[in-house]
Amino acid sequence: MSDLSAFPVTRRWPAEHPDRLQLYSLPTPNGVKVSIMLEEIGLPYEVHLVDFDKDDQKTPEFLALNPNGKIPAIIDPNGPGGKPLGLFESGAILQYLADKTGKLLPADAARRWRTIQWLHFQMGGVGPMFGQLGFFHNFAGKEIADKRPLERYVNESKRLLGVIDARLAGRQWIMDDEYTIADISMLGWVRNLIGFYGAAELVGFDGFANVSAWLDRGLARPAVKRGLEIPQRP
Repeated sequence: MSDLSAFPVTRRWPAEHPDRLQLYSLPTPNGVKVSIMLEEIGLPYEVHLVDFDKDDQKTPEFLALNPNGKIPAIIDPNGPGGKPLGLFESGAILQYLADKTGKLLPADAARRWRTIQWLHFQMGGVGPMFGQLGFFHNFAGKEIADKRPLERYVNESKRLLGVIDARLAGRQWIMDDEYTIADISMLGWVRNLIGFYGAAELVGFDGFANVSAWLDRGLARPAVKRGLEIPQRP
């Protein structure tokens, strides 16, 4: 049996199955990247809800695993060299799991790096911009009289959707006919943009037919359906 006692997070969230990968998360666009990935690759894991309403992410135990206080984070009891490995940052976790299992990341070196560049495109652009749009459109940002921040994030989100739409022209997935971590990284964010954030009309989503069709294909995948609900909120 794996010994995870060196990780303080396991004192707050004890592992019932310490030989399985431990996931600490919440079903947000970043969180579901990893739950979708784990469902797609079939790697056994145990999930722990990090409840933001209880400030779980600010506790010393969680900060010992992710000093940035964000989800998701993982502990792999069977990391490199057979030693436990803790990781945070959803993009890094996706790439690690793809490398570990040889799944959802092309083996060909050129295609591998092109996939990784689209993963970084999501991390550096789609996530931050869509998230800020959601804040200024649907949350506390609505109380701010100056509308320039909202306009900036609307325009940038439209631009990013245009980049994705152009990439998907004539393609099923970001990497042609091969579903990869690049798709997994973006599905939850696009879904949130037009769903939870209620910004479909704001960004003219109906004008991005390729993105819309890609989203429908992604959301129809059984592993995606499961992953979007993991972990379940209280």
